[in-house]
Amino acid sequence: MIIEEGKSLKNYNTFGIDASAKYFIEINSVEEFSQLQEEKIYKDHDKFILGGGSNVLLTQNFNGLVIKNKIPGIEVGDYSTTDAVVKAGAGVVWHELVLWAIGRNLGGIENLSLIPGLVGASPMQNIGAYGVEIKDCFEQLEAIHLQTGERVVFKAADCKFGYRESVFKNKLKSNFLISSVSLRLIKTDAPGVNYRFKTDYGDIKTILAEQNIFELSVKAVSDAVIRIRSSKLPDPRVIGNAGSFFKNPIVSQAKFESLAAVYPIMPSYAQADGNFKIPAGWLIEQCGWKGKVIGNTGSHAKQSLVLVNYGNATGNEIRSLASEIQQSVMEKFGIEIVAEVNIL
Repeated sequence: MIIEEGKSLKNYNTFGIDASAKYFIEINSVEEFSQLQEEKIYKDHDKFILGGGSNVLLTQNFNGLVIKNKIPGIEVGDYSTTDAVVKAGAGVVWHELVLWAIGRNLGGIENLSLIPGLVGASPMQNIGAYGVEIKDCFEQLEAIHLQTGERVVFKAADCKFGYRESVFKNKLKSNFLISSVSLRLIKTDAPGVNYRFKTDYGDIKTILAEQNIFELSVKAVSDAVIRIRSSKLPDPRVIGNAGSFFKNPIVSQAKFESLAAVYPIMPSYAQADGNFKIPAGWLIEQCGWKGKVIGNTGSHAKQSLVLVNYGNATGNEIRSLASEIQQSVMEKFGIEIVAEVNIL
């Protein structure tokens, strides 16, 4: 194992923020991490587990040990005539896992195509898109306690999944390194399996119709999602960003009705509990932020929910922009929008 000092993190976060770590190490196995936990540098310093860097905003240098999780591997565990449990290392690129599943006609995560980041972050964030969340097919994850070294298995109930939430963002934040994630996926081409594709969200149906695709497959749905995401979201290799910066707020029925009376064209999605989800992008756009540039930062011209680094922005510049946006949405709509991105 090689522990580097004064490591720049610019190439390790999709915002492209030039912050640094006092110490930095890449780990490629559970055994390597267990060995690292015995090192004095590990015991004496704060730790930060870094995945793909696609959901973090660095506002300062990290005066501790940054651990880059690169644990690899995809394997099939339980296998039946209708489904399979697929176990992936936390360091596997999420979209590569999606493509692996699609290549085997395994359904459940095709709507989550092209979401940036690594597998290990997927349950932490309960990633979701186009009517699907990771909790829908989650089987379990394996994790290692950062202090005790204990290896723990978390089932779905243990993770306390919510909208872009889990126990790892709240009660157990910064307590564990996730080493692997297991998902139960459906064998869509198996005899007798009547798999239900989810195409009612976004423009999936429109894209499929444009391509004259009427016989659904996991690949067709995935390709449609990729096309939609590519048309709306900037490539972080070209313009620094972390995808959607804010969560879509959920409001009570009373609040929704009062807003709908003033803004009858306001988009919304009814929730099972009687509340309503309102797209944060629409709220931000109504406040005049879409495409607005302030210094080196701004709200993207095609998707106001995406904050971008147009050049040499600092993390604090982006955080300041986010705060201004939050304040304007609160003033206009009386709604608090919360950052989905982790701010360090």
